[in-house]
Amino acid sequence: MQVADKVFVVTGGGNGIGREVVLELLARGARVAAVDLRATSLEETARLAAAEPDQLSTHTVDVTDPGAVAALGPEVRSLHGQVDGLVNVAGIIQRFAPFLDLETAEIEKVLAVNFWGVVHLTREFLPHLVERTEASLVNVASMGAFVPVPGQAVYGASKAAVKLLTEALYAELRGTAVTVTAVYPGAIGTDIAANSGVGAPDGEGPEIKTTSPRDAGRQVVDGIEEGAYRVRIGRDATMLDRLSRLMPRRATDLVARRMQSLLDG
Repeated sequence: MQVADKVFVVTGGGNGIGREVVLELLARGARVAAVDLRATSLEETARLAAAEPDQLSTHTVDVTDPGAVAALGPEVRSLHGQVDGLVNVAGIIQRFAPFLDLETAEIEKVLAVNFWGVVHLTREFLPHLVERTEASLVNVASMGAFVPVPGQAVYGASKAAVKLLTEALYAELRGTAVTVTAVYPGAIGTDIAANSGVGAPDGEGPEIKTTSPRDAGRQVVDGIEEGAYRVRIGRDATMLDRLSRLMPRRATDLVARRMQSLLDG
């Protein structure tokens, strides 16, 4: 799918990977409706894009609110006339803590953003995607969907749910004009902890090589144009994907040993 002259809705468009996906789509000639919870973050994305109003619209929306998402669909179609692609990037991590230390409200918030946000946006826009001659649905999961990380049990569970939902949508939409892509970022140099409102974990964790958000955004848009089934971003995500399928217990033990310091701190 060539993205030029197509219209994409991108959640999480105010920062990190989402912002870079917005900028990359615009650079390749697409029109974009950027969605984020924070208006100031969207303003910065718009400033960086320096795009014409008919190329980029910004929408301050809480993806966990079904009513707000239902109002977003008609708004985007009114501004852009159509929707050819949906890229669900918005996501948060949990507080770095063992499962038993988490409050119910913390668990529900992570699931609401990471899983239910994807569900709400997909239910709103998929009926319009299937009417296009070609369309794209992209859901960003995580390498945490392959292997659990100590202190991120609920985050990993939410992303595993996104993984399986996306694969099921692929199976259901075979034979239609909609390509379905799951994205699995590894460690990306974003401010996701601060944006999630949880802060960094206490103590020092292991040194981890990260992929830049810009490179991640480029790879996501490459995946859209290629109609990829999977996009793995970073050598860490690629390695854990392979290891988790070949030796799942060994993969879990490896990550648990390396990342245990996040909890020990």
